[in-house]
Parts: sequence; C-alpha cells; structure tokens
Amino acid sequence: MSDVKTMMRYKAWADEVFLARIAQLSEEQLVAPQPILFGNMLRTLHHSYAMDRVWQAHLLGEAHGYTTRNPDNPPSFDVLHQMQLAMDAWYVTYADALNTETLGRIVEFEFIGGGDGAMSRGDILLHVVNHTTYHRGHVADMLYHCAVFPPTTDLPVFLRENRAHGV
Repeated sequence: MSDVKTMMRYKAWADEVFLARIAQLSEEQLVAPQPILFGNMLRTLHHSYAMDRVWQAHLLGEAHGYTTRNPDNPPSFDVLHQMQLAMDAWYVTYADALNTETLGRIVEFEFIGGGDGAMSRGDILLHVVNHTTYHRGHVADMLYHCAVFPPTTDLPVFLRENRAHGV
C-alpha cells in the first residue's frame, strides 16, 4: 500500500477513535469557552471538517462555499461526527483510486483568505492528514482540562493494530 493510502487510512482510524471519546462529553463541555482561536472544542472539530471539505472540493474541481476558515454555527456533535466519518471514508476511497501519475498532478485553487495556490494531489492529501492531526492535538489538550484522557492516536499504534488485523 502506498504511503498516501496508508496515511488516509490512518486519519480515518484516528478520527474514529478520537471522536468516539469526544462523544462521551456533554454538550456543555463541547461548547465551553476555551482559549483557542476557534473558541471551543465543537468549533475546532468543525474547522477540521470544514477544511477537509475545502480540500475535497479543490481535488474535485468544484466550489466549496466557505468564505472563512472558522465557520459559524457548527452542527451538533452527533451530526458533525457522522459527517467527519463519511468525509474520511471519501478520502480513503479517493486515495485508493489514485496512481503515482495522478498523485503528482497539480491542482490549482484559491485560498479562502485570497491568493492562488497549487499543490500536487499527493501533497494535498498529506496536508489533510497533518492538519487534522494538529487540531486533534488542540482538542486533546482541552480534554485534559475536562479530566478526560484522549485516546492514543499515534501512527505506530495504528500500524500495529492494522498489522494485527492483517490489513
């Protein structure tokens, strides 16, 4: 399996494990003010999903409809949870369909904040994984303040568990 395919599977696994832990929180905990740009856990998770959608749109050559990286009015956690799992499944399927040539193809896009950008499909996919990992870290820190311990979502754990299951 290529590194990009592995990384997309890793992201899907890490999001699933992490969001399952978040699902144990109350609505009050999810929206409690936090000293972070996005304001709370739910909005941070929504930002991660929204940016996954933005990059998906760039890969598909379609409009994403976002005008900010910090969208207002996130859906409920239950809805966002399902949306994120579906998005992750899309990325796994998308990566599976790519070959070396298509991974290297350049995608041109416009950044939400303005300005033109261009990245290979492979670099976009790796950015999506890295971006989500970064924000899972933000939310993990907030969990500690709620006396909730985040699950271990490290790549070596994913690789060990998947080898054990023959994947």
